Amino acid sequence: MRLHVADHLLIAHKLSVLRDRSTDSARFRQLTEELVMLLAYEATRSVAVEDKEITTPVTTFTGTRLAEPRPVVVPILRAGLGMLDGMLRILPTAEVGFLGMVRDEETFEPSAYADRLPDDLSGRQIFVVDPMLATGGTLAMAIDFLLARGARDVTAVCLVSAPEGVERIEKDYAESANVEIYTAALDERLNEKGYIVPGLGDAGDRMYGIVD
Repeated sequence: MRLHVADHLLIAHKLSVLRDRSTDSARFRQLTEELVMLLAYEATRSVAVEDKEITTPVTTFTGTRLAEPRPVVVPILRAGLGMLDGMLRILPTAEVGFLGMVRDEETFEPSAYADRLPDDLSGRQIFVVDPMLATGGTLAMAIDFLLARGARDVTAVCLVSAPEGVERIEKDYAESANVEIYTAALDERLNEKGYIVPGLGDAGDRMYGIVD
């Protein structure tokens, strides 16, 4: 498992505005998309490509295109949905799968309520997007879903991460899969409620509001 923490002043600036409790939902969604695009640029450095012969206005040229099969982007519902557009701006030809998960607020254990993934992910590069890597339970469950369908290369793109979650992923998938994590920040810790400190709060609520 490899962890990549962004080191860019523009990312730090946008993340600081995102953290601010006074940032409204519309601005939060816009900043999320912008941050994901910046993180996706780094996370796709090792995307599979192949040569392609093209003709320019001047001559023929051996260019580059994304290789088949296409990569798959998997947002974790609901908050991960707010990251999807940013990823697709960088990977517009990617296929999209969905995993719906919810975390028990007392035990912090996740459960899945929706699974919309291709049956066979062998040889596919998978990009899982979720705003926060907290305990690591949700990401671990997502990776298990993907491995069960034949995936071996999984890249997680998160806005903020906690050391506890990173350690769990590193422990659980040290040898069974090629897992990478790209995050805008590695925060201090989890609090007693399982929230990342300083974190973002509840990313889903901040993106979409609370519906009673």
